[in-house]
Amino acid sequence: MEPKAYASATNVAVLPAVRHRGIPDVPEDVDFLMEHLNDPNFDYGAEFRSSMDSSTETYELDNNKSADAYSTTISDLESHSRRSLRYSTASRTDTPSSSFEYDDESPYPEVRAAVSSVDDPTMPVNTFRMWFLGLCYTVLISGLNQFFSMRYPSVLITGIVAQLSALPLGKGLELVLPTTRFRTLGYTWSLNPGPFNIKEHVVITIMANLVVNGAYATDILATQRSFYDQSLSNSYQYFLVLSTQLIGFSVGGLLRRFLVYPCSMIWPGALVNSALFNTLHRTYGKPERRHISRGKFFAIAVACSFIWYFVPGYLWTGLSVFNWVCWIVPTNVAVNSLFGTSTGLGMGLLTFDWSMISYIGSPLVTPWWSEANTAAGLLICFWIIAPILYFTNSWYMQYLPMSASVTFDNTGMPYNITQIVTNGVFDESKYAAYSPAFLPATLAVAYGVAFAAFASVVVHTLLWYRHDIIRRFRSDLRDERDVHSRLMQAYPEVPQWWYASLGIIMLLILIIVVEVFPTDVPIWALCIALLLAALMSVPAGILQAITNQQIGLSVMYELLGGYLLPGKPIAVMIFKAAAFAGTTQAVGFSGDLKLGHYMKIPPRLMFLAQVVAAFVSSLVVTAVQNWMFANIVDFCQPNQPDYFTCPSTTVFATASLIWGGIGPQRIFSPGAMYSPLLWFFFIGAMLPIPFYYLARRFPLSYWRYINIPVLFAGIGAFPPATGINYSSWVLVGFIFQWFMRRYHFRWWMRYNYILSAGLDAGVAIGILFIFFTLQMPKGGIQLNWWGNDAWQNTADALGTPMRVVAQGQIFGPSSW
Repeated sequence: MEPKAYASATNVAVLPAVRHRGIPDVPEDVDFLMEHLNDPNFDYGAEFRSSMDSSTETYELDNNKSADAYSTTISDLESHSRRSLRYSTASRTDTPSSSFEYDDESPYPEVRAAVSSVDDPTMPVNTFRMWFLGLCYTVLISGLNQFFSMRYPSVLITGIVAQLSALPLGKGLELVLPTTRFRTLGYTWSLNPGPFNIKEHVVITIMANLVVNGAYATDILATQRSFYDQSLSNSYQYFLVLSTQLIGFSVGGLLRRFLVYPCSMIWPGALVNSALFNTLHRTYGKPERRHISRGKFFAIAVACSFIWYFVPGYLWTGLSVFNWVCWIVPTNVAVNSLFGTSTGLGMGLLTFDWSMISYIGSPLVTPWWSEANTAAGLLICFWIIAPILYFTNSWYMQYLPMSASVTFDNTGMPYNITQIVTNGVFDESKYAAYSPAFLPATLAVAYGVAFAAFASVVVHTLLWYRHDIIRRFRSDLRDERDVHSRLMQAYPEVPQWWYASLGIIMLLILIIVVEVFPTDVPIWALCIALLLAALMSVPAGILQAITNQQIGLSVMYELLGGYLLPGKPIAVMIFKAAAFAGTTQAVGFSGDLKLGHYMKIPPRLMFLAQVVAAFVSSLVVTAVQNWMFANIVDFCQPNQPDYFTCPSTTVFATASLIWGGIGPQRIFSPGAMYSPLLWFFFIGAMLPIPFYYLARRFPLSYWRYINIPVLFAGIGAFPPATGINYSSWVLVGFIFQWFMRRYHFRWWMRYNYILSAGLDAGVAIGILFIFFTLQMPKGGIQLNWWGNDAWQNTADALGTPMRVVAQGQIFGPSSW
């Protein structure tokens, strides 16, 4: 179908006259912002002009010329939409003057490199193909990721898997679906309205991205069942998950004027996705000369990853943990504490299991400078500070394993939460008769790191971005006059009252849930949690939109919840979930809305697609978790034979005990055992300052790559992650994000993200195949030989501490 010419008062969809400047391969400056944004003195304009002049495909606008109308095919329009425009630029931090009109392009070079400046409003988006594939991905990804999240090692099926696979599936539906037109209630529609287009692809991917990380509240449900022995109704589970998910969505929608509309909120993650969409649709079905096509490369990567996973995942599981030093001296506790990967620090460099390497995220996606900062944090905090604390027996740590994600009692056994609670409420008399909580070395350091991360993020943001943040709060319509905001005027906007109504409905549901069911959450505490979520969404969203850095707020919400609701662990969990999920969901939804803004998706369709995906995924993750509790033996137990030990739930339950049961005042307040950890607040607040001034004093030097928030926040997964997860992640990141990117840049731009997606997809398929065909049926087929048994018969795997308490004896203080 030929799209009609479109024109408006702002000429939003009129295609300007262009002159071809070169032949593109891939946009070379998509990832530029991620590497250089932390230095406000960097000359972005000069760098981008240099790189675009050299090799990037460009088009140059004729001054003040535009076509009165255009008539082109959809394929021609999509082809043009994937080309960058050459445009004189200003610095990222400059405020555009009111007299400047962004008639032709975005004022930000990173946006021009990845996002099309033309649009076809007649392109069909609300199609059967979009809904069918979008719902399929919503169900599959949310269900599989919920399944894998309860296992260690795990794998995350990322949105890029859907992004890459949806295109051939959509093209396949284009070929097989009938083109018959139907008329229903005056609306003409068809199962196959024409070629599968880029906008359908974007909405499908956004629905998949929305459910990748699952639902935060599922950890509450798992903790209540496995640690507090509570039986939960299906209605309680579903509505708790749904309400916490969609309250954040409504907050994100209400904050569009701050986080989505301004062209200054560039969202680097959305830029990478936009560039990949444009690349895929430009090259799909076309032979690529001189190199293998991306689609074929993806298929090969999936096949190789699937086949290889049988080796570390089933045939020789020792290659997964690969703590070979422990195999040599299996009973040496000191060596196992350092080199072990179950309860040790994992001081190794290699693992042959991609699910172990990518446990903390794909090393092929994170920029190398960020990985280097994380490596420094691992070395200082967990490979220097943690061993010093352990081997000096600080806080009685030698009576515990070096690393664990659980707390322990004064006999060296895992802390039994049920011993200190009565009907889900902390019982002080039982606590006095039982034991104080003791933290393993890595868990204690992890809490200190969380304190430092929060303080450093706040100080780092004030130092580097205080002027930007203030400017965004005071911005007006002149900040929204870029071409993309004008192009979006072709579509009806979602009224604010839609988001407000959705938020009010979800709030009422959440209030009913906490009132009807025994949660011990007062309504005033719930309101405080949601108020915190709304207040923190703006600075957290602005920081991520500008820097691609996330603020870790979980520990702070736990700290506040522990002081507000002492002795109520379940109430503190729900308080934290409402605040933390509200903030993270608001920021995440805003990022998806920005991607829809860049790709010119009708806003009301975006609203509907996101809400439907949230409803469906909430039902799916709840059902999957219930099935796992009913059908997997010893589910969420440390010795579960198929490794479904629920690592994130274990950490969640430990947090509920520390913050909600015993309470922060008994553990971290001045005079308590672990009160020295509060010094990490001061350390985190002070460290960014000298590096900020060094970067300002020596612009474009290596000082600008030292990022203290990344140094602390990057190691936040330790425990349950171990050193080998990080060291192998850094090693692979060095190979691909530094060496390949520096010396084989064209290969890196063409295949790097696709290789990451292929490895993730292959491992995910391999884990499913092995579990359902070799491990689950009739007790499974076990391979008992040295390669699968040796690593499990070590002090590391057994969790043996340096000192063992005699039978009937205790360690630690005599009173607490």
